[in-house]
Amino acid sequence: MLDNITKKNIDDCRDVLVGKVPDPKSQIEQITLALIYKFMDDMDKEAVEKFKGKAKFFTGTYAKYGWRKLFDPSLSGADMLALYSEALEKLNTNPNIPELFRNIFKNAYLPYRDPSTLKLFLKYINEFDYSHSEKLGDAFEYLLSVMGSQGDAGQFRTPRHIIDFVTACVNPQKNETVLDPACGTAGFLLSAYKHILKQNTDKRHGDKLTPDQRKKLAINFVGYDISPDMVRLSLANMYLHGFATPQIHEYDTLSSEDRWNETFDVILANPPFMTPKGGIRPHKKFGVQANKAEVLFTDYIGEHLNSHGRAGIIVPNGIVATTQTAYKQLRKLLVEDSLIAVISLPAGVFQPYSGVKTSVLLLDKQLAKKSNQILFLKIDNDGFDLGAQRREHDKNDLPLALKTLEIFKECLSTDKVFNELPSLATLVERGTVLGNKDIVLSAERYFETQKAQTEFEIVN
Repeated sequence: MLDNITKKNIDDCRDVLVGKVPDPKSQIEQITLALIYKFMDDMDKEAVEKFKGKAKFFTGTYAKYGWRKLFDPSLSGADMLALYSEALEKLNTNPNIPELFRNIFKNAYLPYRDPSTLKLFLKYINEFDYSHSEKLGDAFEYLLSVMGSQGDAGQFRTPRHIIDFVTACVNPQKNETVLDPACGTAGFLLSAYKHILKQNTDKRHGDKLTPDQRKKLAINFVGYDISPDMVRLSLANMYLHGFATPQIHEYDTLSSEDRWNETFDVILANPPFMTPKGGIRPHKKFGVQANKAEVLFTDYIGEHLNSHGRAGIIVPNGIVATTQTAYKQLRKLLVEDSLIAVISLPAGVFQPYSGVKTSVLLLDKQLAKKSNQILFLKIDNDGFDLGAQRREHDKNDLPLALKTLEIFKECLSTDKVFNELPSLATLVERGTVLGNKDIVLSAERYFETQKAQTEFEIVN
């Protein structure tokens, strides 16, 4: 859990920056750069003072950029600003620091020129106490949670409880490879990691994992993102959660073929909903020919699962209901190959950034072969009201939906009959779904509603 002192320090940093750097994403980038900068200097300090060794990062010609040099009393405000600005721009060329840190500082710069703002900002950053721990990772996640919408790219910050719900539905295991092809700040990857640690905990977090299993876990999580800024945030987020060499790649998932042949056991994603003007020019390897980002990402995920692979994808309403040819082809492909469940989320889950209606598609290549039916689940309440403030309340359908899905999957695995259907669930034959000309996957379509004018109770 995030402690109040760390939370206040982060809020103070943002309050200092807001006048000079109004964009939340830019604020987070500046705080990220400063935190990693200080962290490297802390590691040097520990090496020298605690272990009687030598500084590793800030040595030679780069020694002048050491974090503590910024606080030299002889420096004027303008000198501090000049030194810090120069350091941000030069650290990615420092051969003494790991490639991970060099990537984080790639193209970094200071977007304002006010010495008093910088001095106060660095004062608050200097109050962070590093102990490379989950606590620091939680602090960074809190920082990312304020980012909100990146609407131009169709990216919306997925609420943490929805990420964890989708992850639990897919249930990644310790020996499996996990991909998010549009990873943003690595929320899904870290949710999967924490899910696996929780599964393998006795007394301490993840203590049932062997050293070899932990080593394999470290390389099993892979993320792609087209945005250098998102890659930078993902790298920092993964590192602060214990990944020494995060597998996060700046990569155009839809237009590049370089990684097309890579497949995964588990894919988790909330890919961008919107398509740039003029569409996308994808390569020709996709099973569905389209120029809409949401179609291509969903197709990409379906095609990059291993033969026993599973996926959880948050998709906009267009994917489940739009009648254009590419959408119908995509749905036909999913229903015939891998779809086992559709979970309808209420409009408003992405408030206050968007009121878009979304669903979760659950793919499982093995279980789909054993089932002639698709499970549809309709969520009316996710534990929060659906207004702009998203206030927490006690109505929550997610636990029952997850339990129903788990029983359904267990029945498929053991060839038992599944007949435990609560009111939020219904089973539909694959043939019925394929039989309607538009192959609609909207859950609402398959829930029967009956109305009658009578004073008597209706019974079966």
